[in-house]
This record gives sequence, structure tokens and C-alpha cells, in this order.
Amino acid sequence: MSRGPLHGRRVVVSASGVAAAYAGRLLSVLGAETILLEPPAGSALRSEPPWLDDDSRVSALFAYLAAGARSTVCDLDSEQGRTAAFALLSQADILVDDTPLVWRSRRGLDEAAIAERCPHLVHVSVLPFGASGPKADWVGEEINLLHASGEGNLLPNGLSVETFPDRPPVKIHGHFAELQGGVTAALGALSALWVADEVGGQFVDVSVQDAALAVSAFSIQRLGDGQVEHRKARSFRYGGVLPCADGFVELLTLEQRQWEGLVELLGRPEWAADPRLSDPLERSRRGAEINRHVRAWARSRRTDDVVAQGQAAGVPIAKYMSPADVLGDKHERVRGLFAPVDVPGVGVLDLLTAPFRYGSEPFAVSAGPPSLGEDGWAEADAPAAGAARMQG
Repeated sequence: MSRGPLHGRRVVVSASGVAAAYAGRLLSVLGAETILLEPPAGSALRSEPPWLDDDSRVSALFAYLAAGARSTVCDLDSEQGRTAAFALLSQADILVDDTPLVWRSRRGLDEAAIAERCPHLVHVSVLPFGASGPKADWVGEEINLLHASGEGNLLPNGLSVETFPDRPPVKIHGHFAELQGGVTAALGALSALWVADEVGGQFVDVSVQDAALAVSAFSIQRLGDGQVEHRKARSFRYGGVLPCADGFVELLTLEQRQWEGLVELLGRPEWAADPRLSDPLERSRRGAEINRHVRAWARSRRTDDVVAQGQAAGVPIAKYMSPADVLGDKHERVRGLFAPVDVPGVGVLDLLTAPFRYGSEPFAVSAGPPSLGEDGWAEADAPAAGAARMQG
């Protein structure tokens, strides 16, 4: 297993939300020593359902986001806690923080205080609408951020909106927008760290709304052209999600050779022999007609057969998998995307290591989520612990 390019670097994460926590998780799997800076009651993410186990009530979300990290308890509303926190930050390379602006000054986590006391530190602020501008003080949950980015209004679309035409705009399952914010925060931290030896620490201002806007880039581009996209019209002209006998697949043919492969997959039906369909614009115009034929063909077939035959014919097609399917899939196993990790109170579980990989070896997750305060920075002896770290 690779140690990762950030081996030897220290990242401190003060996170009550998913975006900042996910940034820390990405930096951790890249090899950084990651320390969660938690309040006495622990991060709010520890109480986020669903639970991995009803008896232990371990949050599945926290277990993933905090895997491999350590935990330090500091009461930032006390002078003693702030002293301990800065002792830790003095030995860190990156701080990722999502403390609301209204609380930052009194907790010593505002931009000016960090720059003065830790000028070497890459300070990454992760807030719903950024740390500057008219919405900097606004709070926002996942559903607010998804719709504020423009993506929520365009869902459901394709087969979903055809099947449920009266369904209102919905939220993607999970924390889609916040994960986008976490990726942006991690990339911002890496960019600032890249030049830290030359320019010192920097303040990196991340807006989760801005990060999620990237998902709707085409919609925004069309808006600039005077077109307002709508979920009922936002779909592939043909293809998209196809119902099969035992589940769903998704099909996308963008190139001529892929269309020709699809015709082969379908057994060269008579309707596909129409010479006008050799023109991609004509295929787009007749997308609904093509979809009726393709869906009728797929409906009686099994997903695995459709995918195997389609990929052999050069057709971009893949199966919608259940979580169990993903864990058992040969592709994921060969790439080492999941690894057994001991989650305290639950047992050994397969955990996604990283959504990326460098070189021939997958990254490793060193451990499950930490117990609260397991790093030993109890409030009573925090100043002494801080002094010991500064000397070390």
C-alpha cells in the first residue's frame, strides 16, 4: 500500500459538516496525519444517522469521514482550550475549518488571528456560501446548497420524470453538494501547500455553493445563451436509464461508432436500418422513438447480459448496482477500492479507501474512526500537552 504524497504532513480538521470533514478525509488518505479538533460533546457528525449498528449507534457517515483520523478535544469557548488548539496548530501544515463566521473571532479561528499566530499555516475555510460576500453569514444545509447551485431544480429528469411526471424537484440522496465542497476544499489546500515554502501560509475561502455550481456548468452556460433548462427537457435524446428484467442500466452513445455498436447489440432491427438515422441530428430529433424500441428490447433481458454484450460491442453501458453488488464486483476488488477496516464497537467492515489512485498500489486507510478525545488532549492538561508538542 502507498504511504501517500502527504506523508509527514499534519492536517487539523474542525468540522461540524460534511464538506470540511470530507476535505480532511481526502487529505488523510493522501498520507497526511489528520487530527479532528472536536468540542467536548464531540463533532455533530458523530450523531448523524444512519447507524452502522443500532446497539453501538456508530454513525456510518462519521465512520467513513473520520476513518484513519485522530481526535483531540478542545473547548474553544475557553481560554485554556484556545491555548491548546493553537499549540496544535503551531505544529500543523493545514487547518480545515467550517466554524460559522459569527463564532470565529471569539474562538480565535478568524482569518486575522490565524495569520498572526500561525503565519505558516494553510487555513482553509469551508462555509455554505463562503467567508465573504452578502451571503457569508448565511447557514445552509445540503438541500439548500443543492438547490442554490441550480442542480436541484433539474431533478428528477430522464426516465424518472417520465415515470413520475408530477413529482416536484427533489434532493439527490446523501450529501452530494457538500461532497463537492469537500473536493474543492482539498484541492484548494493542496494548491496553497504547493507554494507554502515560497509564500508562507494562505487563507483559502471555499463556498460549497460555488463548488456545487460546477455540476450545473452546462445549465449555467445555456442560461447565458438565453435558455432556461427544465428537468422535463434535461435528458439524453435517447438512451439514459433503461429498465431491464432485474434492474436498470444506463446507456449513452455520443459517437457514430457507439451508435453502430448499439445497432449491432439490438440485432440490427429493421427500424434501425432507416438511412436517415445515420445522421446524429436526426437521431436526436427521433430520440423518443428510438427509446421506445431500445426500452422494449431491454425490458425482457437481464442487466448482466445487457452490459456484457454491450461492452463487447463497444457500447458505453453500465449497470446500476446495489451496495452489495459494488462490494462484490471484480473491478472494485482488482483496483483495491475497498479495504477491511476495524470500526470500534461494530467490527471489521469494507470501507472505501479513496475515489482515486496514483500508481500501481491503492491507498490505505490506517484505522476506523477515532474515539472522542483519544489523542489524550484532555482539557485539564491541554496547555501542558500543547507545550510538549511544541518542544517535540
